[in-house]
Amino acid sequence: MTEHFNGLTPAEDELLAVLAEECAEVIQIISKIQRHGLRNYHPESREVNAYTLEREMGDVRAAMKLVCEAGIARESTIHLLADEKLKHIERYLHHSVVPATLNGTGRFNAE
Repeated sequence: MTEHFNGLTPAEDELLAVLAEECAEVIQIISKIQRHGLRNYHPESREVNAYTLEREMGDVRAAMKLVCEAGIARESTIHLLADEKLKHIERYLHHSVVPATLNGTGRFNAE
């Protein structure tokens, strides 16, 4: 059997596909929220959009954990880069206020 051109093992490829799928589901619920609102709900399941967003974001975190446990990405690097993003994102936001939610270290306050 020849190696795939991207050098990924089948397990790595599968985990990346799971992560991509979960990210797509977050994008989908964000689009629904932008069209219908946070408090609107699915007509059949009656699940509120805000809860669906939380559920889908949890699914992304779970997929990220699997990717890290497989050695594809490093959790420490992800946290470091997320902290850096939080330090610099404010200049690109038009309506949100980042300092009110952060404790000065780039980490969210525990409430």
